[in-house]
Amino acid sequence: MEKTIIYQVFTRLFGNKNRRNKINGSLSENGCGKMNDFTLKALNEIKNLGVTHIWYTGIIEHAITTDYSEYNISKDYPEVVKGKAGSPYAIKDYYDVNPDLAVDVNNRISEFEELVERSHQQELKVIIDFVPNHVARHYVSDAKPKGVKDLGEDDDNTVNFNRNNNFYYLPGEIFDGPVTPQGSDHWIENPAKVTGNDCLSAKPGINDWYETVKINYGVDIFNHGSHHFDPIPDTWDKMLHILLYWSAKKVDGFRCDMAEMVPVEFWNWVIPKVKEHYPHVIFVAEIYNPDLYRQYITFGGFDYLYDKVGMYDTLKAIVQGYEQPNAITRAWDKINGIHKHMLFFLENHDEQRIASPFFAGDAKKGIPAMVVSGAIYSNPLMLYFGQELGEPGMDIEGYSGQDGRTSIFDYWGVKLYQDWANDGLYDGALLSAEARELRIWYRKFLHIIKNNETIQLGKFYDLLWCNEHNDAFDGSKLYAFLRYTEKQILLVLVNFSDEKFTGRIIIPAHAFVTMGAESKKFFKGKDILGEQNKISFPQEVAIANGVGFKIDAYSAGIYELK
Repeated sequence: MEKTIIYQVFTRLFGNKNRRNKINGSLSENGCGKMNDFTLKALNEIKNLGVTHIWYTGIIEHAITTDYSEYNISKDYPEVVKGKAGSPYAIKDYYDVNPDLAVDVNNRISEFEELVERSHQQELKVIIDFVPNHVARHYVSDAKPKGVKDLGEDDDNTVNFNRNNNFYYLPGEIFDGPVTPQGSDHWIENPAKVTGNDCLSAKPGINDWYETVKINYGVDIFNHGSHHFDPIPDTWDKMLHILLYWSAKKVDGFRCDMAEMVPVEFWNWVIPKVKEHYPHVIFVAEIYNPDLYRQYITFGGFDYLYDKVGMYDTLKAIVQGYEQPNAITRAWDKINGIHKHMLFFLENHDEQRIASPFFAGDAKKGIPAMVVSGAIYSNPLMLYFGQELGEPGMDIEGYSGQDGRTSIFDYWGVKLYQDWANDGLYDGALLSAEARELRIWYRKFLHIIKNNETIQLGKFYDLLWCNEHNDAFDGSKLYAFLRYTEKQILLVLVNFSDEKFTGRIIIPAHAFVTMGAESKKFFKGKDILGEQNKISFPQEVAIANGVGFKIDAYSAGIYELK
């Protein structure tokens, strides 16, 4: 059994060799990565990093400003497209692939199928986005299978809500978006539809998801959210068909965007139906309300949930100095019992890069947080492409400003990642020594947590409580815990500060009793992470006096107790 390690890569930016990077540049000016850039060599290098799953972000066709009408793809309207390249979460055709990603646009579906096949050849399982809550304002499926009707095709748009409508309407009102149309060819929506973030106005603001429309699952948002699920609403059947369509293309999982905005009853209905045909397919939910976690796991049927507002926010606050490491204890306590279902991460497309000044300002400062995220439980871990290189995300791409994030709205090239790709060689030859060293560290760490049986299957014991009054252990900067099985005990120690520490950590008798071990049997501690950090044991572990250690700044050790 392996620990699941997910590598999220924004497909459009992968392999883009164009280094001009003109602000607000078009496709012809700035170029675009292609699915074919994921060669066997590239995928092998990603696999060798320690990855088990690759999440190709932005595969399904979404609204863009590039004109593909010569390929019988309808043109989009710039006033309802964010950025030149558009948002990958404003889906325009659930049954098609973004034409930007294809070398041969007419062959784009086949190129995707070949990408899946190459990924599987390198023993990488494939995850793509499923965006169930909203679609692009200009949704039209040019590629839907024969006999499938478009979303909204049979809607009654004279009413706000009908249980079998796919959208919500504002009869008598015309859509008036926050972006002024350019030229005579502009988007007309009459009647206006409800915007994706539940904005019930025909005049959504610039901070609304104005480029999207909300999908109706039988919840009457105009009448206190009353449910109309019996008989099954039309939208449910349409979404099941879409999930089965992509599953049939050998996709191994779906990252479900804003899953909490879709009724849990739908997930309870649809996930078993997909798994009936494709039992291996996993479902990952983006959920930001911790009060819904257990409901979407136990009733909704999700395999994994983002833990953004829990462990991610906690670790970021510690790295930034706003919290102390004891906040980790509070974070894991809140997910106790469902921790195996939580997906931990420090970066994704929505969040600021660790190396950006908005987060830590230095990728190495994220190392202790990464060790906690990856080693504290057996649950999955995710990293975002370029995280392992220290990508700072401080470009000014156009629609996205200098915000510490890698743009998902612009045609762009990530220079640090391009240096790793090295014009298709994927050997990292152009990287700085610092970036190469960081990638080596990530590779070693990921392989340890993926393959170590104690990390995969072992239990957890927090050591902070018993060191609260230990003067030789600074709990404002350090965190420690045990992972254990009958065969092995690991002590994990991390230092969030810019200081080296020499101290002692108490491992109480209660811990040894809990682990079914005798304290006198433990004499040495070997750091399997291979850092310079040292830990020393007396001839017999002195429970009262603790175990001596030396640990470097922004560092971590995983010690096998022998």
